[in-house]
Order: sequence, then C-alpha cells, then structure tokens
Amino acid sequence: MSLPSEPFSAAPSARSRVRRRSERAHYDAATVAAILDSALVCHIAFQWEGSVHALGTAHWREGEHLYIHGARASRMLKALAAGQSCVTVTQVDGLVFGRTPLHHSMNYRSVVAYGQFEPVEDEAEKAARLQAFIERLAPGRWAALRPMNDKELAATAVLRLPLDEASAKIRDHGVVDEDSDLGWPVWAGVVPLALRRGAPVADGQSKVGQAPAGLGAIVPPA
Repeated sequence: MSLPSEPFSAAPSARSRVRRRSERAHYDAATVAAILDSALVCHIAFQWEGSVHALGTAHWREGEHLYIHGARASRMLKALAAGQSCVTVTQVDGLVFGRTPLHHSMNYRSVVAYGQFEPVEDEAEKAARLQAFIERLAPGRWAALRPMNDKELAATAVLRLPLDEASAKIRDHGVVDEDSDLGWPVWAGVVPLALRRGAPVADGQSKVGQAPAGLGAIVPPA
C-alpha cells in the first residue's frame, strides 16, 4: 500500500489531508485498516444524474482494497464504477463530558477514503470475495451454506476501492477544560461506548437450533 508508514506524516493527497485538528490525523496503512476492520457499515457519497447522494452499505477489507457488494442494477454501484466517490467510516468510542457546553466532545476513530471503485468482473474472484465477506462475519459459515448458483452470482456486483488515498482521524483522550473551570462543581469525565454482539436468536424455521460459536466474534482480515 502506498500510504506512509508512520502516523502524522504527509497526507497521500490534498483532498485526504486532515485540516481541522490535524494533530489527530493518521495516514499509515495499519491505522486506516484497523478502523475499517472494526466497522460493519460505511457511508459512500457519490453523484448520480446531477444529484448528490450518501448511502450506507456493508463493507469489508482485503489487503489494499475496500470491498462492497449489491445488486448489479443498483444505481449506487453503477455510479461508483463510473465516477469518483468518498467513503467514510466512524466508530464512536465514548462521550466526553466537560465542565462547559463548549468542551463536551466524543472519542472516535474515523476514516475517509477517496477514489473510484472498480468492478470485480471475474466470477471466480467475485465468489472468493463474497466468501471473505461471509467468513469475516462468521468464520466457517460459507462451507455450511447452500452454494450460490450462477444466476445469483451474475445478479450480484462486487466493487473494490484502492486504499491509496485515505486518512484516519482519532480522538482518544479525556476532558480538556480551561484551568479556570476545573473547580466548577459538576461531574466531568468520559462515558465509554462499545458495539457488541448479543445472544443469537434462531429463526423459527431454522433446522439447526444451536448457533455456532463463530457467530460470537468478527475476525479481522489480513
């Protein structure tokens, strides 16, 4: 990947450079990848027929690319293959409560990536990428599923975006109040937030009652 190897180094492009709170910027591939891997949904901004749209979709990462999938007839996927787009991912890790309204904040990890998606045309590669997506959600599940048939595979589009124009931004500290406000008699601190998996609930017509252990964790890709 062509991203710099150290955080706080130069941005890979002018539009990916973090301007506000630039000390929170990270441009190394490892940080970008870790944030993308921690999230299940990204939001993608694109233009279609003279209008601007921003839609959420499931994503996964393999190596130097971000992948998405959907119906081949999707307007979003058609637009992404035809022009530039902007992808964002944000994970909120905590609510920061200061002593004044101005110093309330959030701890977060975010990524912004720019570029043009390209379709995965080879059917075998497409199936392999979809397998990686399912395996990320539940290791070992692909082998237990009814295989996709040719019609289903043909109706599904898989697109990938090179991650060579991406930046991360992170806030991961506590309250920053003015010294003159430290004595104000109100609670200040951080309330952590986290996304977790709950207990599986079986479908009423499921032939298997016990959920596999692999549903309990997401496995980060390489």
